[in-house]
Amino acid sequence: MSTNKRRGASGASCFVPGVPALVNGPTAMSADLASLFECPVCFDYVLPPILQCQSGHLVCSSCRPKLSCCPTCRGPLGNIRNLAMEKVASNVMFPCKHSNTGCTVTLVHTEKAEHEEACEFRPYSCPCPGASCKWQGGLDQVMQHLMTSHKSITTLQGEDIVFLATDINLPGAVDWVMMQSCFNHHFMLVLEKQEKFDGHQQFFAIVQLIGSRKEAENFAYRLELNGHRRRLTWEAMPRSIHEGVSSAIMNSDCLVFDTSLAQLFADNGNLGINVTISIA
Repeated sequence: MSTNKRRGASGASCFVPGVPALVNGPTAMSADLASLFECPVCFDYVLPPILQCQSGHLVCSSCRPKLSCCPTCRGPLGNIRNLAMEKVASNVMFPCKHSNTGCTVTLVHTEKAEHEEACEFRPYSCPCPGASCKWQGGLDQVMQHLMTSHKSITTLQGEDIVFLATDINLPGAVDWVMMQSCFNHHFMLVLEKQEKFDGHQQFFAIVQLIGSRKEAENFAYRLELNGHRRRLTWEAMPRSIHEGVSSAIMNSDCLVFDTSLAQLFADNGNLGINVTISIA
C-alpha cells in the first residue's frame, strides 16, 4: 500500500476537522489516531462501514443492530455512514486485537480480521478432541492445563513410540489420546472413530504440536500400522494446536482407515500405531 499523502485537485492534503493531519501515510499514524475509532460499546475499533448517530458519535457495525439509541448521547440511531472517517480509517495502521498478549503487528483495516484469525498470540483452546473442555489460554499455559485437567493422558518419551488404542470395537464415536515428548517439544496423538454415513465407521489418526504453526513447520511425523505382513503408512507435517484437528479430519488430511482395515492390524481389539517424529 502506498504511503503517499492523498491529494485533492489542487494538490493540497486532505483535511478532516477534528482529526490530526496525515503526514506520511499509514506508517506515521499514531496510537492516538487509532483511538479515535474506539467503539463505546465493545471498545474494539470502529472499522468501515462506519455508522454514526445524528450528532456524529460513532458505533461499530457489529454493535449497531443491538442498539436502540446512541450509547454516547442517547439520541436516535439511524443508518448514517460517516464517509470522512472511513477515508481516514483507510490510512490508519490499527494494532492487532491480541496486542495485550504480545502481538506487535499493526495493519490496515482491510487486513486486520484475517490476521487476527491466524495470529499466534490469540488464545489457544484445549487441544483435546471433543467439545467438553472449554478452556482457553496462552500457548505457555497449555501443557499445565493438560497436566492438571487431563491427567489420564499418558505421555511417552522419545521420537519413536507405539500409540496403543485399546478396545477399538467400542460402539459409537470414541477418542484415544496420547502425548509424545521429544526434541524439547510435546506432541498430541489423536485417534478418532466416527460414524460418517449409514453406519459406516472410520478411524482418523493425526499428530498435532503443542506449539505454533511456525514451529510445526520444523517437524514431520509418520504413522504406521504393521501386522500380518501388511503395512499402512501416513507421513505429514504435524498440525499446530492453533489449527486443531477438526478441519484435517473433515478433509481426510490424516491417516484414514475403516473398521474392516483396522481389524487386519488389531490384536484382540487393541490397535498399535507406530509414531515417529523427525526434524523436517
